[in-house]
Amino acid sequence: MSIRTFLSIAAVVAFIFGLGFVLFPAALTSLYGVSLDPVGIFIAQLEGASLLALGIINWTSRDARDPSGILLGNFVANAVGFIVSLFAQLNQVGGINPLGWTTVVLYLFLAVGFGYFRFIAQGTLSRVTR
Repeated sequence: MSIRTFLSIAAVVAFIFGLGFVLFPAALTSLYGVSLDPVGIFIAQLEGASLLALGIINWTSRDARDPSGILLGNFVANAVGFIVSLFAQLNQVGGINPLGWTTVVLYLFLAVGFGYFRFIAQGTLSRVTR
């Protein structure tokens, strides 16, 4: 898979979840067995705004000459997201249902992908863009 394809996939995922959290936060979290109070809805909408921004960053960076900063930032965000969501799922925080494992897997996929392109394929990428 090329970095362009991977950034496109990451952007689409961010757009989908970003729109979901901004427009339908309670409905989206109810799929995971979680109900939100008004403060939770507000926080979910803020998360949605951040995901929309991340989607735009990833989409517009697909052909960047030096994407190393974008790759590193995405790697850190998704690695931390993986750890937090894994902990929450293992400890059944807030009564998250088994669908919560999809979040764990999604964060893992993105963290591994961004880690690969940032740390393993980086030498190849820099040779291609020169």
